[in-house]
Order: sequence, then structure tokens, then C-alpha cells
Amino acid sequence: MQSQKKLTTNDIRQMKLEGKKITAVTAYDYPTAQLADRAGIDIVLIGDSLAMVVLGQDNTIPITMDEMIPFARAVSRGAKRALVVADMPFMSYNVNSEEAIRNAGRFLKEGRVDAVKLEGGIRFGSTVRAINEAGIQVMGHIGLTPQAASFTSGFRAQGKTADAAVKLMEDALVLQSAGAFSVVLELVPAEVARIVTEDAHIPTIGIGSGKYCDGQVIVIHDLLGLYDRFTPKFARQYVQLAPVIVKALQDYHDDVVGGRFPAEQHTLHLDKKEHQRLLRKRTKFRHSQ
Repeated sequence: MQSQKKLTTNDIRQMKLEGKKITAVTAYDYPTAQLADRAGIDIVLIGDSLAMVVLGQDNTIPITMDEMIPFARAVSRGAKRALVVADMPFMSYNVNSEEAIRNAGRFLKEGRVDAVKLEGGIRFGSTVRAINEAGIQVMGHIGLTPQAASFTSGFRAQGKTADAAVKLMEDALVLQSAGAFSVVLELVPAEVARIVTEDAHIPTIGIGSGKYCDGQVIVIHDLLGLYDRFTPKFARQYVQLAPVIVKALQDYHDDVVGGRFPAEQHTLHLDKKEHQRLLRKRTKFRHSQ
């Protein structure tokens, strides 16, 4: 059992300074957050990916603040040790800094999270600064930014040329200057992620960006083999639970149909005397009809 001391953003920063790798997973409910805590995971992210893996949407764009907050609240109840971070959904921070602060504040007040994450680099530097100055910790996200992917280059690797890599480096440094406590690097060549990690003072959390980042994040449904639409090439399935769950459900179905469930050990019985009294009352009741 891991220590229940609650991790803070300062703890995450300190892990980079000490050369300790940072682990992060997505979670969308109370029991999964509890399991992540028991496993010693450092950061639990309520990703806007819940739109796809939990709510069945085709992408992350449709998810709203009102939909995400109950999930955030459930995860926050379950994660007693891990730092809890919530994804700012599309259009919750894009209009202006005032709206971004208000929505980030909702995540803290209503969702009980520790920090928020938003996508974008230089363009959102002033937004990150404003949220941070309002007393809310921010994680950045650059490289492939799924919320913008359908409007830009699609779900493709970023930073594949020297010029594009320099742009990513600039993005990371702007977010750092704006007060971000860490930054996610998604689908970036390992060499670029290594340079960003070495030059930035804040931790980098990689997803599909190689081993040189200060930490890694993965969607838990990919890790557990629960999402059947597709598994990203960079995501490792540590177990395939979907077939196990389907088999268990099939066994349950067959046992109910075949009269094997519930069995005697799953059954509650009346006291014999009370049973006899009930039968007598039943007889009187029938006769009175």
C-alpha cells in the first residue's frame, strides 16, 4: 500500500529535479481512481478522452464542462494520494481569459481537482498565465493537440522538421514562463522530446513521445485493453480485459438461463418459524379474496 500523503504540483516538479520518473493515467470514476492510488500512480487525469472511451463520442469535441465535472468529482473522491488534473474541454478556455478562469475555477470548486490541463502553446500563454495568477495550477499540452487535430493537420506526429521542433521548444518555454507546472508532449519525435525535456525547467509528460520525457501518461482503457475502436500505436496494452469481461458476462447469462445462479450460497432464507407464519397468513389472505 502506497503512502496516502497527497501529492502537490511542487512534488511533481521535485521529481524532475531528483530524476524520478512520473507516472500518469486517465481515470473517469471513483473505483478506477482508487486503483490508480493503490498502484502508486502520481497523476490521475480526467481526460476529455472520456467523451470517446466512456460516452461513445467519435472525438473529444462534444464533451462539456457540465458533463465532465461529475466525473472529476468522482475521481477526486477516489484519488487520495495522486495529483488530480482535469482536462479543460474544447471551448471552455478558447474565448477569453475570463471565461477560462471561471471554468477552471469550476473544476476546483465543483470537481475538487488539484489542477487543470489545456491544449495549445504560445497562443494560449496569456490564458495559462491568467489562470495561474487566479491561483489555479495549470498543466500545458503541446505537440498533437486532439481538440485542434480535426481542424489542422489531423492526428499526426508533430515536430518532425527542425523548424517545427523549434516551434515546440518555444511553446514549452512560453508555457513555463506563464506558470505551467508541467507540460504534456503528445506524439513528438523522441529526439525533440529529449531536447524539450532537457531545456525546460518544468516536467514533461510524454504520450507517444519516447522515453526521454520526465514522465508518461496513458489512457487507462488502452492500458487495460477495454476500448475496442482502436488502440494508438504508441499505447501499450498491459492486459486485455475486454475478452475476460465478456466471458464473465456470458457465463453469468448462461448460469441465469440454466438455473445455476443464484445458487444456495447466494440465497437469503426466512427463519423456519417465520416461514410457517407467512404460509398461514398467505392462506388466510387467499381465502379472504
